[in-house]
Amino acid sequence: MYAVIKTGGKQYRVAEGDIIQVEKLAGDAGTELTFDDVLLVGTDDETKIGTPRLEGVSVGGTILEQGRHRKVLVFKFKRRKNYIRKNGHRQHFTRVRIDSIAS
Repeated sequence: MYAVIKTGGKQYRVAEGDIIQVEKLAGDAGTELTFDDVLLVGTDDETKIGTPRLEGVSVGGTILEQGRHRKVLVFKFKRRKNYIRKNGHRQHFTRVRIDSIAS
């Protein structure tokens, strides 16, 4: 059984036991989560598609880790104008293990 969930403005295809990295969610390691924004649930036999969401379906997960991605350098430059700007950015993420898909 698999599901498509929406969190952080992105969609993820998940199955039980999967480990996914999503945009930062509130909570510490070990906290239980429930994703109610389920767009699709599928098995070998049938697929249920929401319009836009499925009612009464939820996906449960556990936070494994809160972290930050590698640094991305943002470099702006305009030639002959003495204009140089250099910034770094590290995006926060949450690593989640999918425990159950309840339909």
